[in-house]
Amino acid sequence: MLLKEYRVCMPLTVEEYRIGQLYMITKHSHEQSEKGEGVEVVKNEPCEDTNYGTGQYTEKRVYLNSRLPSWVRALIPNIFYITEKAWNFYPYTRTEYTCSFVPRFSIYIETRYENNNGSSEN
Repeated sequence: MLLKEYRVCMPLTVEEYRIGQLYMITKHSHEQSEKGEGVEVVKNEPCEDTNYGTGQYTEKRVYLNSRLPSWVRALIPNIFYITEKAWNFYPYTRTEYTCSFVPRFSIYIETRYENNNGSSEN
């Protein structure tokens, strides 16, 4: 297992970033649905965590059939998708991605947003 930590400094507060993030997620989902890609929301419900309190759990399927060659699409329509499971305890989130074709493959991302008052250190 490979673990890496990345830190990015942005000229926004955590709350400003949260608003922008929610807007861009909604916009991207809408754009992909218009292209026929499709984002299916499987679950969207409140959740609890002993460390982070209340949050929101979402499970989505992002269909990527248009990325496949046409001869493959003819054989296996609408079964190539990425599943995204996200536990959002903003400013902390956990996200897991899995692929319908390779069930053993997964990517797990933990994110913590914090204000650093413009400092590029840490």
